[in-house]
Amino acid sequence: MIYSMTGFGRGTATSPTKKITIEIKSLNSKQLDLNMRVPGYFRELEVEVRNSLLKKLERGKVDLSVMVENTAPEAPACVNTEVLSAYKSQIEHAAEKLGVSVPQDWFSILMRMPESMKTQLQTLDEADVTAFRNACEEAAQNLSDFRECEGKKLYTFFIEKTSNIANLLEKVEPFEKERVVKIKEKLETQLSRLNTIEYDKGRLEQELIFYIEKLDVTEEKLRLRSHINYFLETMGPENEKPACGQGKKLGFIAQEMGREINTLGSKANDAEMQKIVVMMKDELEQIKEQVLNVL
Repeated sequence: MIYSMTGFGRGTATSPTKKITIEIKSLNSKQLDLNMRVPGYFRELEVEVRNSLLKKLERGKVDLSVMVENTAPEAPACVNTEVLSAYKSQIEHAAEKLGVSVPQDWFSILMRMPESMKTQLQTLDEADVTAFRNACEEAAQNLSDFRECEGKKLYTFFIEKTSNIANLLEKVEPFEKERVVKIKEKLETQLSRLNTIEYDKGRLEQELIFYIEKLDVTEEKLRLRSHINYFLETMGPENEKPACGQGKKLGFIAQEMGREINTLGSKANDAEMQKIVVMMKDELEQIKEQVLNVL
């Protein structure tokens, strides 16, 4: 089985003072591209989380967001008297120096000054850290389960598409045999029109055999079947535990399948065979698009 790189996971955990929700979204990418949106007071855990996700997720464009809801009563904001006192002294000094009167409504002016109110800074305790880790672990596990589910869909899709290519390959054989007869008849018809030119029929037969051998597609068919089998083997059995890291390998195999199909098309020299090759290319293109989502 295979994993998909696409997925979503959410994890929630609580501490005595906070409810922490972590969401992880993953899309396809060549490497692990991790973007984290974490509240400032959780930044100390960012490196730890990044290293943990690197081991679990391996690849993908991953967005992680953390939402924190305070469940404990918030500490009331307090008037910052020390700051207000400093502002008042500075205003009085400035008024004296400039020769202007001091304001009459001190309180309304001072309360509009920056940092006139002070609140208690958010801090982390051990319970908050544990809740954060638990929420992250749950989100990562749910993402992994989602990827596994999507991987099963991709597995079914690849089975269908590779089977279609194999069936189309079987349809090539009747046209391949007819093609030889058609080529020979066509050449003989063209030569029969050249009444004034004599030619060695034995030599013609040799050249015809050489020409037909160049158009033989037996090796391409064998290699294409081999690539299809290798593709299925790399995905593994359907009921097997999903493995990671097959995505790039499956992409390389799909490229090799494309080379054989292209060569088959260049050697076809037959309209019906060309139609089959076009249909095979269409099936393979769909495989290539989806294999980019495989982990």
